[in-house]
Amino acid sequence: MITSKDMDAVFHALAHDTRRAILDLVRDTPGQAVGELARSFDVSRIAIMNHLAVLEGAGLIISEKDGRSRRLYLNAAPIRMIHDRWINDYTGHWAGKLTGLKYAAEAAANAKRDAE
Repeated sequence: MITSKDMDAVFHALAHDTRRAILDLVRDTPGQAVGELARSFDVSRIAIMNHLAVLEGAGLIISEKDGRSRRLYLNAAPIRMIHDRWINDYTGHWAGKLTGLKYAAEAAANAKRDAE
C-alpha cells in the first residue's frame, strides 16, 4: 500500500521536466550508466546526480553498482500503485454515476416510446 508520503515523493519527482526526461531515457535504455545518461543533458553531472537522488528517493529509479559505474533501471511500481489507489478510486466513482445515468436515459427513452 502506498502512503500519502510516498505519493508526495513520486509527484514531487515527476514535477520536474528533467526528471521526467531521465525516466524516459532510463525506460528506453535499461541499464544505462550514470555518465552515459548525464551526457544526454546540458547540465552538470552533479545536477543529474541530484535529480537521480530525488528519483531514487521516490523509488522510481533503481541503481545497481557495476564496477566503477552505476547502472540505472526504471521502477514503475510507484506510479502503478498511485494509479491503483488514486486514479481507480476516482474513475470507479464516476463509472457508477455514468452507469446510473445510462439506465435513467434508457428508461426515459423506453417510456417515451411506449407512450407514443
